[in-house]
Amino acid sequence: MAILSIQSHVAYGHVGNASAVFPMQRLGVEVWPIHTVQFSNHTGYGAWRGQVFDAGLIADCVSGIAERGVLGQCEAVLSGYMGSHDTGSAILDAVARVRAANPRAIYACDPVIGDVGRGIFVRPGIPEFMRDRAVPAADLITPNQFELAWLAGREIATLADLRAALAILHAMGPKTVMVTSLMLDDTAADAVDIAVSHPGGLHRMRTPKLDCHVNGAGDCIAALFLVHCLRMGDPAAAMQRAGSSVHGLLTRTVAAGSREILTVAAQEEFVEPSWLFTLEHFPI
Repeated sequence: MAILSIQSHVAYGHVGNASAVFPMQRLGVEVWPIHTVQFSNHTGYGAWRGQVFDAGLIADCVSGIAERGVLGQCEAVLSGYMGSHDTGSAILDAVARVRAANPRAIYACDPVIGDVGRGIFVRPGIPEFMRDRAVPAADLITPNQFELAWLAGREIATLADLRAALAILHAMGPKTVMVTSLMLDDTAADAVDIAVSHPGGLHRMRTPKLDCHVNGAGDCIAALFLVHCLRMGDPAAAMQRAGSSVHGLLTRTVAAGSREILTVAAQEEFVEPSWLFTLEHFPI
């Protein structure tokens, strides 16, 4: 199995490809990373060095892979934060080239737009690009609750609100939608939910809330979910594995008092989560 992962990258810490690539490799997946930026560290520190790469780099690298005659081996394209329209367009062009080489390949888009408490934190025009072009092109998307609400154009406070928003997203194109950082009116104050909607119905998983404020967990869970979906063919089971793994990863990160997620030190969580949380099923 090979996955083309097109995201940002940092030398220190774990966000973007630095958070997504190793967990997939630890699960035995061949990953072809293309970096859209190379920074010293994530921008949450307030200071960083490095540069944003020209969008042409994406097309150039994909062409180089195609020249090796292996593009047809790619089973999925994974994308995360898109810094500009040009980068987004280049990613969608890469998806089209992979699908032409392997019609069974899927596109997994983590539609990074913003989050509760922070609001929209991407550049102007990117949310609209996600809604109008990236999401409709995707087979699988992994928004958080804030991003799902923005994409669907409606507030999400109840289970009924969630189902209505998911129906809007499915109508845009994606068959599978996993929602992270989900807090509904029936979610306990000391818990947080994850949900996945797919042709088999809606499944929800509840995990204890952790006092953890690190970057990169969303990039990690999107990558793990994609791998498990490809291998298991069951989005609910894939969410259970991915969500349980990331909970274990964050639990160990909190225990260590680390500002960066312990992607390497806690790598066994990707293979065998310390906890496997139960699923709640809501039929179609």
